[in-house]
Amino acid sequence: MKISIVIPVHNEAGNIASLIEETGQALCNAEAYEIIVVDDGSQDSTANVLKNLLDGNSQGLRVIRHQQRCGQSTALHTGIKMAGFDYIATLDGDGQNDPADIVRLYQLLNQQNQANNAVWMVAGWRQNRHDSQWRLFSSLFANTIRAKLLHDHTPDTGCGTKVFFKDKFLQLPYFDHMHRFLPALMIRAGGKVISEPVNHRPRLTGQSNYRTLDRLAAGIIDLLGVIWLQRRAKVAVTEEIVRD
Repeated sequence: MKISIVIPVHNEAGNIASLIEETGQALCNAEAYEIIVVDDGSQDSTANVLKNLLDGNSQGLRVIRHQQRCGQSTALHTGIKMAGFDYIATLDGDGQNDPADIVRLYQLLNQQNQANNAVWMVAGWRQNRHDSQWRLFSSLFANTIRAKLLHDHTPDTGCGTKVFFKDKFLQLPYFDHMHRFLPALMIRAGGKVISEPVNHRPRLTGQSNYRTLDRLAAGIIDLLGVIWLQRRAKVAVTEEIVRD
């Protein structure tokens, strides 16, 4: 197992150290791994926490910093471009995703790859979510509308826990907020996506960097854009002709 873990963070000084430690413990039996934390212009002490971890020789840790906030999709894109391994796993930086799920999702994707099933991504499906009632409702509403319009057959596209192939991700059209539509974009490009139940935990410190109404307004525009992309997608089935 060789894998790059990409974790975008913004103002998560109280959560990131324990998340990095947990992630290392979850991957202790891996042949090789790296944990790439992309600090997306944090204004709290996140940068200092990460510097102290680097100075302490935290195993496999790499830190990339955006000088100003660019958004989660750009942070993910930055980290994935710089990743050293073909398999990518992503986690949110707030500690609500459980790093212990990574190995199981990787194994499932690897099995599908060996069977030539064209599965490009295994997406986490949060069980027993520890969120407010309003956030649970808005997430359910958004997932229902998205699934009906995009037909991506993914019950929880907002879950940060995902495992996929680096090269397939880099083939996708890049745009702000694309991380909310990764399963649909993978399917549009010709791959398959499997959803797998994963653990979900309460946020212990800090607060969410997203406001529901802001996400709703941006999400409507993004959804229309992805529908436009889907309708114009052409996936060619190719065959090389060789001499007899």
